[in-house]
Amino acid sequence: MNAPLHKELPAGMLDAAAALSHATEQWDRDIVKQLTDYIAIPAKSPGFDKDWAQHGHIDTVMRNAAAWVEAQKVEGLKLEIVRLEGRTPVLFFEIPATRAGSTETVLMYGHLDKQPEFNGWRNDLGPWTPKYEDGKLYGRGGADDGYAVYASIAAVQALKAQKLAHPRIVGLVETCEESGSYDLLPYVDALRSRLGEVGLVICLDSGAGNYDQLWLTTSLRGMASGTLKVQILTEGVHSGDASGLVPSSFRIMRQVLDRLEDSKTGTLLPQSFHCEIPAERAAQAAATAAILGDEVYKRFPWAHYDCGGSTSFALPTTTDPTQALLNRTWTPTLSVTGAEGFPALQDAGNVLRPYTAFKLSLRLPPLVDAGQAVQELKALLEDNAPYQAKVTFESNGGATGWNAPVTAPWFEQALHASSQAHFGAPCGYIGQGGTIPLMNMLSAGFPKAQMMVCGVLGPKSNAHGPNEFLHVPYAKKLTAAVAEVIARMP
Repeated sequence: MNAPLHKELPAGMLDAAAALSHATEQWDRDIVKQLTDYIAIPAKSPGFDKDWAQHGHIDTVMRNAAAWVEAQKVEGLKLEIVRLEGRTPVLFFEIPATRAGSTETVLMYGHLDKQPEFNGWRNDLGPWTPKYEDGKLYGRGGADDGYAVYASIAAVQALKAQKLAHPRIVGLVETCEESGSYDLLPYVDALRSRLGEVGLVICLDSGAGNYDQLWLTTSLRGMASGTLKVQILTEGVHSGDASGLVPSSFRIMRQVLDRLEDSKTGTLLPQSFHCEIPAERAAQAAATAAILGDEVYKRFPWAHYDCGGSTSFALPTTTDPTQALLNRTWTPTLSVTGAEGFPALQDAGNVLRPYTAFKLSLRLPPLVDAGQAVQELKALLEDNAPYQAKVTFESNGGATGWNAPVTAPWFEQALHASSQAHFGAPCGYIGQGGTIPLMNMLSAGFPKAQMMVCGVLGPKSNAHGPNEFLHVPYAKKLTAAVAEVIARMP
């Protein structure tokens, strides 16, 4: 049975100060504690924990989040943990509309799975040892993006507290995002009839250019990843005996990668991996560069060393802020994120190794089809191997990027109004270099929907790396801003 309709209020009549006060109180009283407990659980994504079902960590964080949502007793909310055989679970909730005549649905998205530990954490920090310090909650997954389901419900509660009428709201929280969301599409298909006619998507799994205003993500890169292995021998042999006759697997690896990337510039050589940058996105990058300046590149933890009494820092590919923004959002880029076939330094004897394997992460521009790129990448790397070495590329799949639809006038006005109300500055527009596979799915399924893709991953927050943190003061304001945008939805 639907909840009774509240008295209709004009769209946008949210008391912003009261909404922020409500969100702040809930974060301080409850949400920080919930996320502290969440961080302590090593709920690694299935791509990094093949025994995730036996370990039970993903099920634990899912149950905990579901229990918390139900404990909020949001009027009319119905919740279900949905499980398909052999797949990671999703959390689905729905809240009926309280606005007369409302036909469209707001879809709120987040995920609870995490990236692996990585190294280099500060001595007093760790991926599973949460610490709250100076408004920052350190630990793996809090900002990326375990907070999303909690902030989403808190935003709804801020609306309910003011008895403000709202459209129908559904939530979809997955546990496979950090592995490429390969489990998600079957759930979207299974739940499609229950999603309704989605008019607004709120995805809190993205970043922020600074902590001084609301930031809307305008594009996301796609990704093709996999393991490239070069094998020349069946076992290691004495390097003094074999070197000069047996080619090094590492040298062959370099030759193979030279087909893909210009190592001097980092430019990806296949033209099919590039796309034209839309004029609107180039203009937005220039506007954002004017706001952020050299912080676009200075925010990274560059290696440095003493040089004659002064400190020298490693350099970025460009120091032009506009070009820097475009490089990380609309340029294909190769990263080697893992290696195998190498002994540890202290165990490395004079042995010519039988093979070298690299894990490759290829970020693709938003408009490049990932499936086609994966096929081209495999052929490029494997064909005509030097010295007839055994060269294989085992793909982990791909995810096509996303370019935001045209912004509707009401949505643009709502973004700027909420940013001004809670930050005292207009909304900023920024492309992101990461990948959220769901966004491309949703844009295809709901082409008329507006996409509020935002997040708390601002400067130094370092998702996936050491010392990841959630900027709690920013998260409080973002929660209230979400409530503001929902309230202004026509």
